[in-house]
Amino acid sequence: MRRRLAPSRGFTLLELLIVLVIMGLIMAVVTPQVMNMFSGAKTDAAALQVETLTTAINYYHMDTRSYPDTEQGLAALLKAPSGVQRWNGPYVRKRQHLVDPWGRPYRYRYPGQHGTVDVYTLGADDREGGEGENADVGNWDAP
Repeated sequence: MRRRLAPSRGFTLLELLIVLVIMGLIMAVVTPQVMNMFSGAKTDAAALQVETLTTAINYYHMDTRSYPDTEQGLAALLKAPSGVQRWNGPYVRKRQHLVDPWGRPYRYRYPGQHGTVDVYTLGADDREGGEGENADVGNWDAP
């Protein structure tokens, strides 16, 4: 008695190569679009965080009737600076809320060059100016 083997029903090498080429083409088109969305997301997150920090600074001002000086900086939102009366913080919950999406501390200036206080980041390149993800994001950009 002879057993008959069923014909193999797998994919041929040519079929697999065609699928791989199609997947490669799709990735070549989709990947740049996804990367653009991620880079823009960091800038958008920085803008929201700057707005939140500016609000926290304003709460600090309402409670203490003064702004932290540049030396005290944004750390005054976490821990009361010495000699400050009526501090009712912390005004931010965690130290990492004072760090921009690129891992550097947000910058603070009082008196500000663009307003009463300046809260800002220099973007991905950590240099003034720039475009896209390298652009500066500050509380003076708010509408």
